[in-house]
Amino acid sequence: MLFRISDLNRRDIVNLADGAKLGAVKDIHIDPATGTVAAFVLQGPRRFGLLSAGRDVLVPWSKIKKIGVDTVLVDLEAAHRTGS
Repeated sequence: MLFRISDLNRRDIVNLADGAKLGAVKDIHIDPATGTVAAFVLQGPRRFGLLSAGRDVLVPWSKIKKIGVDTVLVDLEAAHRTGS
């Protein structure tokens, strides 16, 4: 199935481990040596106030189990947090 990276914003990212929605795709990491997708970066949950956003969630490609029409299924035991 082919799709645009921008189409990922419209899909729910759901963790198979607990059924939680993890947030929108904010960015992707690409391995420059192979040209393949290494990870999705998900926008962290908003906290109180406009400027206090949560930390981003890094989903390694190996943890992405299925990319569907409306949903992306991932399998994370504990969300991988980035420093962004």
